[in-house]
Amino acid sequence: MKTKLVIWLSGKPIALLGLVLLASLAAACGGEGEEKATAGATGTAAARPTGTAAAPTEQVPGITPTEIILGAHGTLSGMGAVNVQVPDSMRAYYKYVNEEKGGVCGRKITLKVEDDAGDPAKGLEAIRKLVERDKVFAMAGSMGDLVHAAVWGYLNEKGIPDLLVLAGGHRYSSDPEGHPWTIQMLPDFTVEGSFFGRYISQNLPGKKVAVLWQNDDLGRDGLAGVKKGLDPSKNELVSEQGYDVTAIDIRPQLLAMKEAGAEVVVLYSSIGYTVQALKGADRMGWHPEFLASYVNADASLFQLFVPPKLAAGLVTFNALKTSEWKDDPAVAEHYRIMSKYGGPPPTTLSLFGQVVAELVVDILGQSCDNLTREGVMKAATSVGNWRSGLLVEGATVTITEKDRLALDRGRMERVIEENGKGRWEYFGELWEFHED
Repeated sequence: MKTKLVIWLSGKPIALLGLVLLASLAAACGGEGEEKATAGATGTAAARPTGTAAAPTEQVPGITPTEIILGAHGTLSGMGAVNVQVPDSMRAYYKYVNEEKGGVCGRKITLKVEDDAGDPAKGLEAIRKLVERDKVFAMAGSMGDLVHAAVWGYLNEKGIPDLLVLAGGHRYSSDPEGHPWTIQMLPDFTVEGSFFGRYISQNLPGKKVAVLWQNDDLGRDGLAGVKKGLDPSKNELVSEQGYDVTAIDIRPQLLAMKEAGAEVVVLYSSIGYTVQALKGADRMGWHPEFLASYVNADASLFQLFVPPKLAAGLVTFNALKTSEWKDDPAVAEHYRIMSKYGGPPPTTLSLFGQVVAELVVDILGQSCDNLTREGVMKAATSVGNWRSGLLVEGATVTITEKDRLALDRGRMERVIEENGKGRWEYFGELWEFHED
């Protein structure tokens, strides 16, 4: 089985990781490795047969002669309110497709999103409303590890496409037989962790390593990945420090890692705890080399939470271009779409929301002659080498029946501090992860 890694996402990962923030995309229909990259409004797949009318579809929930109704859940209130940027940018992109491309399969796309408040019980209630009351055709772009764990069984039992889940837990891409209706968009934390381990052993041999891990899918899966990728003959793992998601203070964990002599620290933490770690280590006069999960890969880290000087050198992964690249044609078009169709101000989250929406439009466009739930799953599991203009060069999406992790390539990036300001800068080669 092939699994893949690519990375990116989060402004305040507290929820797109479900608490997850916002990352993320083999045999294709005609054979393994068949190219399916397409060109559209942003150099993406947006221009698939969008306005083309489909054959009449009878009694398919969420499909009418004029409309395709999609659903999603997410933590959109409280501390997770920042995540509303993702569905808002998806809606803006769908409006763009509806008005400028004539919709898809001769129909307009409607997205209905329910707030789960980060509560699994409320998440299940939200999903039932979408399925039983709103009669959605498919779920697309639901957010959150914790909540989605409570609802994906229901969706699979009902045979409802659970497309491009914005969660990074290993479970979502590792059980295609038990959950055949689910496809994961965000990179698997275990896969990401194995990258960190390999990177450390290749580039920082001899240095002692510690992992700060959050007691949820993010932390547990990430820790397992670091252990898998780290070469014990080159690096010793001297400390594993866990904390609960309700913890107020992680100073004891930081002190334990410092006293263990850690020279490299991998942070499998959501952004609030990452901020605590960077600031706390500095106050201790301890300056290890930091790597952090992609859930922290947003400029808000050093624009809002820590001085760029403290974040400088922090390494993570990503697959997205940055919203600061306004001269890039695809990014410029993203600004136009968000402005014209009521989207949020461009950020990492809005870019990612559009990428998800682009891929949904492409999958639907491939299903026009069989616009059923079975038909859309066939199209979704036949995606090969798909690209969005908002992905970094070389990053692609491949999905098959056996391989349910969408993004498959990305690059490392680090925080650069110049003249008191911070920015992310990509470095090194393109990474692709394969696992038998």
